[in-house]
Amino acid sequence: SVVAGASNGAGMARSGGGFFTSNSGPLMIAQIQTVNLADPQSARLKILEKKDEILASANTLDPVLVNLGGGAKDLEVRVIDTAAGPMVISHLIVDVRDAMGANAVNTMAEALAPTIEAITGGKVYLRILSNLADRRLCRARVTVKKDALKGTLKGADDIVDGMIYAWAFGDADPHRAATHNKGIMNAITPLVIATGNDFRAIEAGAHSYAARSGRYRAMTKWEKTAEGDISGTLELPMAVGLVGGATALHPLSKVVIKILGVKTATELGEIIVALGLCQNLIAMRTLASEGIQRGHMSLHAQNIAVMAGAEGDLIDTVARRMVEEGKVRMDRAQEILAELKKT
Repeated sequence: SVVAGASNGAGMARSGGGFFTSNSGPLMIAQIQTVNLADPQSARLKILEKKDEILASANTLDPVLVNLGGGAKDLEVRVIDTAAGPMVISHLIVDVRDAMGANAVNTMAEALAPTIEAITGGKVYLRILSNLADRRLCRARVTVKKDALKGTLKGADDIVDGMIYAWAFGDADPHRAATHNKGIMNAITPLVIATGNDFRAIEAGAHSYAARSGRYRAMTKWEKTAEGDISGTLELPMAVGLVGGATALHPLSKVVIKILGVKTATELGEIIVALGLCQNLIAMRTLASEGIQRGHMSLHAQNIAVMAGAEGDLIDTVARRMVEEGKVRMDRAQEILAELKKT
């Protein structure tokens, strides 16, 4: 149903010129946690005073990355209040180019820990990347002509309004947002896996980004245009890579990358986000028209038919009968199959 839905949504998107994408660059964050500080605000400024030296030291650790135009680019430091007392958190901003970047930023963070301790007089504990890669965003937008949304049960204007109401519900209510966003990840996660990337990191970053306002919200945003069409956007952290790890080694991942034809990690990220937006488009269009169960039950009916013993053309015949009757059950599949075999 996910593959069928995405294919259907992609066709609808053509009515408005398809998907348009952009990105903020391949920047990852390494976090260095410093504690046991009597003067955390002063410690923050002491670290920033040594910013140039810290960045230069970090870049000695990965000369290949620096030669490719990447490396440590910036240093941000903040003081946070926690249940264990105030902490000084240093963010090393690293351009990882076409790598996912976990190894590069973790190496830099660990190597810088003694320097941070010497500057502040505090104790460094955690030094590791953040999967909330909000400096590494990929964006996608789409406009779909209302006539491309028309269904058999409702008119185009009614479907557009229904989609806007569906999105607004998800953006306002975390219970709905969880399902709304799960549908987006239905498309994103499989492609991340297929390209050999870390789907758990992508999921963690996406859901964290959806809660960045302090409340968990819908990942997408949908609007009605002046012409009455519908326009949607999606912006997510997308820490995916093309070099290093399974992406460059696994034969199936290499085939997928070849099929996609991507040349950079940011291009891959843009395609992944566009696919998530496409999946959300068709999910909301279906919810606003015939309902999600119609398509789901058709596929489920085929599975039940096979489990009941149907083969070949009988699978579709049994499944269609069950859907028409509204009785998608094993016992009914067996009854229909027995009737068909008698004729």
